[in-house]
Amino acid sequence: MADEARHAKRALRAQVRERRRALAPTRRQQADAGFTEQLEALVAAHSAASVSCYLSSPTEPGTRGFLAASMGRGLRILLPISRGDGVLDWTVADPDGDEVETALGVPEAVGEALGPLAVHDVDLMFVPAAAVDREGWRMGWGRGYYDTTLASLANRPPIYAVIYDSELVDAVPREMHDQPVTGVVTPTRTITFAR
Repeated sequence: MADEARHAKRALRAQVRERRRALAPTRRQQADAGFTEQLEALVAAHSAASVSCYLSSPTEPGTRGFLAASMGRGLRILLPISRGDGVLDWTVADPDGDEVETALGVPEAVGEALGPLAVHDVDLMFVPAAAVDREGWRMGWGRGYYDTTLASLANRPPIYAVIYDSELVDAVPREMHDQPVTGVVTPTRTITFAR
């Protein structure tokens, strides 16, 4: 059963990667503007003073417009730093900060590492995903960093996966370690799941 789920995840991830690569630049820019609008509205709706987010790569749903606008308004944002032990560390986003590309091809902020527990104090979390199903189960990219982080949270803030509309699916393959999310943010809407 676990082998079937892993195989199904690999196939779905490959489809998502291909769709994301094929997205035309003008469509990507429109989507990025939509993501910024939806993310800002969600921060306002939750009266969030601090959030965690991630630096989007060129093919991922765009978070950079949101990050730039929110840092300009003084929102405290934690960005992930991957560690060799499979755990995420965190640093405070800095508008003038540097970034590096990890061995996995993921952009990461360069900054003072605050420790894995720093994320426990945010009001809202925005996480990457390959797909999310209508029950709120998130399928990531296979490294387990976010599943480990989400599982460690004693008091979970609202957690929203940032995905394209086509990546909200009826069901995702699941394994024991997979973690659900509160909702999804797409370029056109924000959905909160009934849990």
